[in-house]
Amino acid sequence: MILLYIIITLFTIYSCLIIYYWLAWKSIPDYTSSDSSQQLKISIIISARNEEKNIGQLLQALQEQTYPSALFEIIVVDDHSTDATANIVQQFPTVKLIQLKEDDINSYKKKAIETGITASSGELIVTTDADCLPSQNWLKTITAFKEEKEAVFIVAPVVLTPNPRLNYTVGQASPLRGEGGNNLLSIFQQLDFMVLQGITGAAVYKKQLSMCNGANLAYEKNAFVKVNGFAGIDNIASGDDMLLMHKIWKQYPDKVHYLKSKEAIVSTQPMKTWKDFFSQRIRWSSKAKHYGDKRIILVLLLVYLFNLSFLALAIAGFFCHYFWLYLAGLWIAKTIIELPFVYSVATFFGKQSLIKYFVFFQPLHIFYTIVSGLFGQFGKYEWKGRRVS
Repeated sequence: MILLYIIITLFTIYSCLIIYYWLAWKSIPDYTSSDSSQQLKISIIISARNEEKNIGQLLQALQEQTYPSALFEIIVVDDHSTDATANIVQQFPTVKLIQLKEDDINSYKKKAIETGITASSGELIVTTDADCLPSQNWLKTITAFKEEKEAVFIVAPVVLTPNPRLNYTVGQASPLRGEGGNNLLSIFQQLDFMVLQGITGAAVYKKQLSMCNGANLAYEKNAFVKVNGFAGIDNIASGDDMLLMHKIWKQYPDKVHYLKSKEAIVSTQPMKTWKDFFSQRIRWSSKAKHYGDKRIILVLLLVYLFNLSFLALAIAGFFCHYFWLYLAGLWIAKTIIELPFVYSVATFFGKQSLIKYFVFFQPLHIFYTIVSGLFGQFGKYEWKGRRVS
């Protein structure tokens, strides 16, 4: 019975947390960009390693931006690619290509971004990944939001889209669409990532700052310099996004904002294999031990222990079969409490069709949370063909 009391307590607190995220997400105003002066100089920094299949499409999309081309530069930092990435970049004469020289370091991406920023001339740094695609009004929306909010650090939405392609026949601001790729792994990732994005928006809006994604960030170059860039976190393989956000937040606590706008969504692709997926999630989990904000650690601990309670009930069922009934009940209760939040986020991202899979993916979600949380703290993982810790 003690086990049940513990699990009921965890579920109660977890439910309050999910309701809090749901209400916070709903309270974020949907932003629509107004006409701005469009005088802000932007530097787009892209770290790329072996991205020959994606980099050309991204660079083409950036050249289709509605923001004045004279006001932004594109800098690609090639991180020791062994394929045709650099050759493809060189086919775009307006794009600046930098070859990363440093080797035998633990955080290549941070070094690549730092190198790009050093070579940049813009007031605002915007980062994205080589396998991403932005909408045509991406930069315009970010700059208008920055001017309106006087933001120093902007967290913007990212969505997983299988095989994203540009729709050149429609001259609208959101030309992203997915074509195929809706297998089990892809659907699961889309749902899971969408929920993470909802938590990101809710947490940043409420100044909890638990997550962000380097595929869609913007921050003032002066702020990056003021906090001494990645110094102090440069030995950590991951964290070029969230750990930097925390450094800047400490200097500018009221200037970190979430941009909830469909015009600002960046699309990226799901992992192709389960191995790559787990490696990615373990990498993300590995940042947890470096968080300075104890509130985040407590939230992560709560979520982990709550998911662990499913495993505890499953094991206890071998000694008393009634525990398997409690397990099924907890599964249903978890789904019910999460569903309004998930549906609200899915509506924003246009992913309502995936909701029907939500209940069936619960066991898989619980399993990967337990595994990635454990190995993220103690294990190593592979990232871009490198073994790091």
